[in-house]
Amino acid sequence: MREDGDTVWPGSIGRAFRTFLRRHGLRQIRFHDLRHSHASHLLASNLHPKIVQERLGHSSIGITLDTYSHVMPNMQADAAGTVDAAFRAALGKQGSKR
Repeated sequence: MREDGDTVWPGSIGRAFRTFLRRHGLRQIRFHDLRHSHASHLLASNLHPKIVQERLGHSSIGITLDTYSHVMPNMQADAAGTVDAAFRAALGKQGSKR
């Protein structure tokens, strides 16, 4: 919505964004790419996917995870490391009781 209350024509947003990029000597990308970059950075920063889903307005967390799972390739390794650390801690405590 514009300041005067009129609606904004969707094409004008993309046109203004392309003008901005050209004026500042930036690489041309689609305006929608900003949405993907935002989501990717949030997930790569380990923000909970539910928060990202809500920010993007996805109807389910499954859509978010299906779309952006490539951003979180270390999740399996992180999970394995967490379980490994828990086992090591439990075994270390058990060993100290003997």
